[in-house]
Amino acid sequence: MGNVVKLSRFRKQKAKADRQQRAEVNRRLHGRTKAERAREELQKQQLTKAVDGAQLEPPALEGPEEGADE
Repeated sequence: MGNVVKLSRFRKQKAKADRQQRAEVNRRLHGRTKAERAREELQKQQLTKAVDGAQLEPPALEGPEEGADE
């Protein structure tokens, strides 16, 4: 005689394996580690700071200009 297999348990195991496989594919396609995200954010901040510091003229403030005709 063969072993008795509970179909509900088998279905759950199969579903779990499918979810894990799908998660692995998504991690490979879209995932970045926390360190990679932090490094990218730091580089973005450094670039912004360098560009802002290299401006010849400070950015003009928005709002009503003084001495303008009313």
